[in-house]
Amino acid sequence: MEGELNRQGSGVRRSEIVAALSIATDFAMGQPAEFALRACVLAMRLAKALNLAPQELTEVFYQAQLRYIGCNAESYSLAALFGDELDLRRDFALADNGKPFEVLNIVIKHLRQANAHAPPVSRFLSVLQGVVTGGSLAAANFEGHCEVAQRLAERLGFGSGVVRALGQLYERWDGRGLPNRLKGEAIAPAVRIVTLAQDVVAMRDAHDDETAIAMVKRRRGKAYDPRIADCFLFHAREWLDEIAHAPSWQQILALDPEPQGELCEDELDALCLVMADFADLKSPFAIGHSRAVAELAAEAARVVGLPPADVISIRRAALLHDIGQVALSAAVFTKPARLSDGEWERVRLHPYYTERILARPAALARLGAIAAYHHERADGSGYHRAARVDSISPSARILAAADAYCAMTEARSYREALSSYDAAEQLKLEVRLGRFDGDAVSAVLTAAGHRTAPLRSAFAGGLTEREVDVLRLLSRGRTTKQIGTALGISAKTADNHIQNLYGKIAVSTRAGATLFAVENGLLGE
Repeated sequence: MEGELNRQGSGVRRSEIVAALSIATDFAMGQPAEFALRACVLAMRLAKALNLAPQELTEVFYQAQLRYIGCNAESYSLAALFGDELDLRRDFALADNGKPFEVLNIVIKHLRQANAHAPPVSRFLSVLQGVVTGGSLAAANFEGHCEVAQRLAERLGFGSGVVRALGQLYERWDGRGLPNRLKGEAIAPAVRIVTLAQDVVAMRDAHDDETAIAMVKRRRGKAYDPRIADCFLFHAREWLDEIAHAPSWQQILALDPEPQGELCEDELDALCLVMADFADLKSPFAIGHSRAVAELAAEAARVVGLPPADVISIRRAALLHDIGQVALSAAVFTKPARLSDGEWERVRLHPYYTERILARPAALARLGAIAAYHHERADGSGYHRAARVDSISPSARILAAADAYCAMTEARSYREALSSYDAAEQLKLEVRLGRFDGDAVSAVLTAAGHRTAPLRSAFAGGLTEREVDVLRLLSRGRTTKQIGTALGISAKTADNHIQNLYGKIAVSTRAGATLFAVENGLLGE
């Protein structure tokens, strides 16, 4: 029955999934919601005024919305060095990355903030070390960002043009960009246009129209293609007025140069997986979490005999439940100590952000209405609504129990993973305390107790068992030295394994390898 449903129309278009993802990337980059959609409007105005070919218009449309889809790659590394990476990204969005001293000032500012509570000498040494290592970290971050963006774009079903452009995110007209120092027309038109458009929106939001116009004049022929800069400057007043307010959903969909029909159910499932993996890359402690919750919640829904359509909805909602966490700094998820009141308040808001990201179209909003309740509790002690059992749907009760079980059996920055037995006992206690629905917990525990690890004759990519062990640790954010210690081998041998597995699976960054591990189910203990 579920297979029959999966061949039907889903009521969602690919462009609507992309628009929802763009709002998630807005939050992940420290920008307001609809930032990328406003930049998309400006980029499409530029592209049409420059008489781009139809295929190039399509690339501009999707580049504007997907530019930062790889932004969660290595976020935890940035947070470990600089503190709140969202604040860092907001500052860099306004910087001219072709001016080393401007970049250095931002780096020092955030290093000082990250080490503000350290003794003066320790703070000085940490800032100095951060300046020395920050450049290589930034380069690795940019490379990982591009690689993950390209892999996710391929999974979203885009062709070589869109994928190629997403590998050039930080290139500059003058050849001083990253990751490949491309110059001039070697950079895809979509990249040249969208870079200017997003910089304009960011500068206008931070200051005003005049500052944005002055920025384009200064960076003309440096960061920006002179022809594109001149086109913007000619139409600046008209276009800046237009992007002052968020576009309507219908306006964005109308800009799609090649509108397609709705996705079939199977296609929507695949794109929900993309969104889940995008969200979980935020923290090494969350890798594979959304997939695990989806598997468990769907099986629990079958256990209680819910209709096939409800099972599918619960699985999708589970895949999407944590996408709102992209609005929080990775520093929160990797903090080894108790959260401050301010940090905890931000954590309590992530279900709101999930619902906000999934607010449109209607088919996603229905999933969001389940997903946003995954931290609500039957006695009203949950968040962010403090809803009580009578206002929590049966589907949301199952999702909440499945999320809690999976989270308890996964390691976190502040604790080790619980055994499956201890997690089950903890959930039973929560039922007795009135926090979880007894039927939902019973279904989840039944589903969890009957799962068995599948036999595997070979690993994806031709990886050996030892390479998979290395990949699992690498995906969890372990350093080469830590991997060696955990496996009882030297750091050099661990690095050899890393390089070998990179070659086998055709990636060049930890972020790309992590995504491969998630995609191929290689994260089991």
